[in-house]
Amino acid sequence: MEIDSIACINFIEKEKINGAIDVRACNKPAGKLLFRGVRSSKFRHVYGSAAKRENSYHNVPITRNAHDSNFCAVNPKFVAVVTEVAGGGAFIVLPINKTGKVDINASRVTGHRGPVLDVKWNPFNDNIIASCSDDCTVKLWYIPDIGLSCNLNDWLMDLHGHKRRVGYIEWHPTAENIIASAGFDYMIILWDVGAGEALTVIDCHVDIIYSMSFNRDGSRLATTSKDKKLRIIDPRTGLVISEGTCHDGSRSSKVVYLSDGRVLTTGFSQHSDRQIAVWRETDLKTPVKRETVDSSSGILFPFFDFDTHVLFLAGKGDGNIRYYEIVDENPCIHFLNQYLSDSPQRGLGYMPKRGCDVAQCEIFRFYKLHTTRNICEPISMVVPRKSDQFQDDLYPDTVAPVPALSAREWFTGINKQPVLMSMKTGVPIRTHKPKAFKPNEASKGNINYRMKLAFLSQETIPDYRPLNVAPDNEKTQKTTSNTKFQQIQQLFGNINSQDVNGEETVISKIVTKDELEESPKTEYQLRRAYNRQCEEVKLLRKQLANRDRRIQDLEKLVSSLQSQVSTLRIRT
Repeated sequence: MEIDSIACINFIEKEKINGAIDVRACNKPAGKLLFRGVRSSKFRHVYGSAAKRENSYHNVPITRNAHDSNFCAVNPKFVAVVTEVAGGGAFIVLPINKTGKVDINASRVTGHRGPVLDVKWNPFNDNIIASCSDDCTVKLWYIPDIGLSCNLNDWLMDLHGHKRRVGYIEWHPTAENIIASAGFDYMIILWDVGAGEALTVIDCHVDIIYSMSFNRDGSRLATTSKDKKLRIIDPRTGLVISEGTCHDGSRSSKVVYLSDGRVLTTGFSQHSDRQIAVWRETDLKTPVKRETVDSSSGILFPFFDFDTHVLFLAGKGDGNIRYYEIVDENPCIHFLNQYLSDSPQRGLGYMPKRGCDVAQCEIFRFYKLHTTRNICEPISMVVPRKSDQFQDDLYPDTVAPVPALSAREWFTGINKQPVLMSMKTGVPIRTHKPKAFKPNEASKGNINYRMKLAFLSQETIPDYRPLNVAPDNEKTQKTTSNTKFQQIQQLFGNINSQDVNGEETVISKIVTKDELEESPKTEYQLRRAYNRQCEEVKLLRKQLANRDRRIQDLEKLVSSLQSQVSTLRIRT
């Protein structure tokens, strides 16, 4: 035996010298080998479950607009879908449990004069929805709990400020009554809809804005635009904190805020490949992770769930929905699976987490608008679990429909995380109708807003005069043109003047405060006065048409009575 072992050792040494045996394979590894199999995750087996036909919404005339928006918004009470109409713009609002075939004459929201481009529900009031349109306005609507019984054209708030169509709107995640609107005039305006005034006008963009997203507490705003730039902006001041090129492709790109100060963008490469990239908000020069998805042409819309850290990607015109898990360690994106369907999608709305079905382990729910059929189909993303008990690991405390602070508190510099609620117990949902907007009330408190709009609409004229030189008639011009003091005197007393004969007479006319406010002086007031006059003209035209119709009816009645009288005379 000892001779055989020696012969075996000599044979192995000869084979090592000849190179027949790999010496590295015979050595024991110094460290632990990395396992390159399937990554362990509790969301590994998430699957998409489409609703049955009777639980979908049929016969919905979905809009055919080519704008890159989702055209759908959902909350635990209602589902809103932008519809196709002839002239103007409209969207339909259906109670969430009113599934099946929708009546072709169902009531709609029909207050816009141009196509509706985006709709978003108020996160703190399930009866308030905001819409933006091609008519350069943002409007707020109140939807009763029972739904619409007739066409709604009476809005709660009408926000004017953009010079071109408004493409996107986004509610603030923590502050009440704050909404951001992005227009094709390269501006983003933050509105306080409770007061009907603009808080901030962000004009740092030089091209069309493609998307925007608030972070968790609303202290930062991420935007992408046609100039291929990703910007992180302070929404209170409008200052750009960081800026960088996100994707090299010329097509539309989208952005969504992740957790821990990271943002994710979707876009296209120079070779038209669809990409996703993760960035640190403090450094936008190089991405943390960039990954190529495929070579399709549809725009990718990202949807991120803060509770489970699952990212969903849905392409416009695609039939599938991909989902990834976002982690802190590199690589931070891990592909999980995808939901496959043979029907392409025009847009997707999603249900807030508080509206998901806990008993079915549902972590996300989409409302898919079909491209070829007039169907809105719910799709549930479910984690398979055998137990029917409440799953604490799937449902941590989520965002509650309660604001963390008011609009004024946020604008003064206060930041707060969202108010959380338990998915196991829940909280009651507040629904209240806010105070109706009046033009006079807005004109009293939005002096800064009018000054901003006046500054934006006026052409800048340089003045090359020396600082210590002023024209001779400057003082006289100020004295003669300043009628504010005279108006104040007219409010509180009489003004003495002299007549032609030199005798002192008293002018007893007193100008009231309402008369001063009625005369428009700024562009904003002129625009509102013009809109009011247009509404009055429209109402007068309707009254005139009704009067003409009434006259025709009376004339027919008179002619019929005359014919009856003539026949009676002939008989007698």
